[in-house]
Amino acid sequence: MKWIGVYLAGFIILVGGILAALWKLGILSNIDPTWIVIGVMIVLGIGIMLAVGQSGRKESIQIDRK
Repeated sequence: MKWIGVYLAGFIILVGGILAALWKLGILSNIDPTWIVIGVMIVLGIGIMLAVGQSGRKESIQIDRK
């Protein structure tokens, strides 16, 4: 479970780096802030889905009852 947090933190840092690069290049100044927020939310949603999808297989625990 803790690897999901590490994956998500890395993904958020990646998105932040991409946004910083686009801001430095002046590309974000031509885009409405509402669309920037919508795009960031979509990308973070994809990151959450990827983190959960790669979290490992689900196993059932069997308890022996006497």
